[in-house]
Amino acid sequence: MNAIQRENREGRGTQGRHVHMIGVCGSAMASLAGMLQLRGWHVTGSDKAAYPPMSNLLEQLHIPIAQPFSEKNLEPRPDLVIVGNAISRGNPELEYVLDQRIPFRSLAQLIHEEFLVDRESLVIAGTHGKTTTTSMLAWIYETAATNNPALAPSFLIGGIAENFGSSFALRPTRPFVLEGDEYDTAFFDKGPKFLHYFPDALALTHVEFDHADIYADLESVKTAFKRLVNLVPRRGRIVAFDGSSNVTECVARAFCPVERYGFAQDSTWRITDLAIHGNSSHWRIEQNGQPWLQVEMPMIGEHNVLNATAAAALAAGQGVPAEDIQTALRTFRSVKRRLEVIAEIDGITIVDDFAHHPTAIRETLRALRLRYPESRLWAVVEPRSNTLRRNVFEHELTESLSLADQVILAAVYQATNIPADQILHPEHIVQALHARGRSARQLPDVAAIIDHLTAHLQSKDVVAILSNGGFDGIYRKLPEALRSGQGRAVAP
Repeated sequence: MNAIQRENREGRGTQGRHVHMIGVCGSAMASLAGMLQLRGWHVTGSDKAAYPPMSNLLEQLHIPIAQPFSEKNLEPRPDLVIVGNAISRGNPELEYVLDQRIPFRSLAQLIHEEFLVDRESLVIAGTHGKTTTTSMLAWIYETAATNNPALAPSFLIGGIAENFGSSFALRPTRPFVLEGDEYDTAFFDKGPKFLHYFPDALALTHVEFDHADIYADLESVKTAFKRLVNLVPRRGRIVAFDGSSNVTECVARAFCPVERYGFAQDSTWRITDLAIHGNSSHWRIEQNGQPWLQVEMPMIGEHNVLNATAAAALAAGQGVPAEDIQTALRTFRSVKRRLEVIAEIDGITIVDDFAHHPTAIRETLRALRLRYPESRLWAVVEPRSNTLRRNVFEHELTESLSLADQVILAAVYQATNIPADQILHPEHIVQALHARGRSARQLPDVAAIIDHLTAHLQSKDVVAILSNGGFDGIYRKLPEALRSGQGRAVAP
């Protein structure tokens, strides 16, 4: 447990009570586990698999991960069970909970009941950019707390924020920074998690069709975000991206002030003079047409500039001083699994990015092109998210991957769980990329992918590993193979 996690333990009659979490390795579930531990709960958890970074976080917290799911994992009987949103009927632990009438809650429900009452709820929502923007906003508040301790934030993020070394913090102060997830809440609550967070201020980054397993179409996605907007009180604020007609539609009937951010001439928070110097971005933000802030940030990619501007705008509107915002963005250190360089071996750079949607893949590859303009860029993709596993975005995925020089597609994750008429066919992507003059291939598993990479990688190559899951340990296995000399990298 690091310093940020040790701060301000609070117990409200929970000391020693036992909570068991089914699906504890989910990013938000692991964070909630840590927060409940800080509150004095005895926390146990179970999952079907455990992989970094959340397995590492739980290990640091000394929270055991029971595998596989079993009724025995609920012995002794817990006082409360948290059911993760990936858990469905038929899970042996869930069936036992229902049979024995053990009290249970969803993650989002418990967050509201246990942590958000009497707090200032600051929510970041959108199809893309949530985790990074939430981390930026939390770091802005943390930086501002140096001069004003009342601004020290509690936060819950769907990833490990590198400035904190954690995905959560719990303080006695009012600000609570939350990543607002549009995915469903639990088997008994199919609405999005963010409807439980009742934001006092909201940033809305993007609205696109995603989560094809639970949303029928773009209209249903927009309906969810419109409902979130409808929860913001009249005294609240919404900061919304200016480059999306979907976002415009979603905020059109807000009862509170709406401030737009981005590149549009008439936006409240307008980005100007964007320039890239090495691994840093530099730009100016105008507020209502007037110079407001000169920003420098040690990250690149237009998407990251937009994320930072959203966080800056939300914080400024809540009274955070501009100089603290400037300092925070200059010292921001990103999030685990977001353009994270995990190894540099013999001049080969391996980058891990949490890819779940063609737009996210496009922005990742665009940023890598800026960062490594002279390098050959490889995209190694596992179609793992419930959207990427389906053929709904086959054309968009091809467009995104055409930004790479070399593309490797793995087999669709758990393909048998997708209806035959909906499943993505990686061979179609490969054929379309060949038609565009790109080198692409489909390989059956991680072993074959590593064999191919180690035989063909050259010094100065950049390998982007794109998956929202464990990808059979490729993040560890590929560097090990390169270090061992397997296949031997080729000189350019």
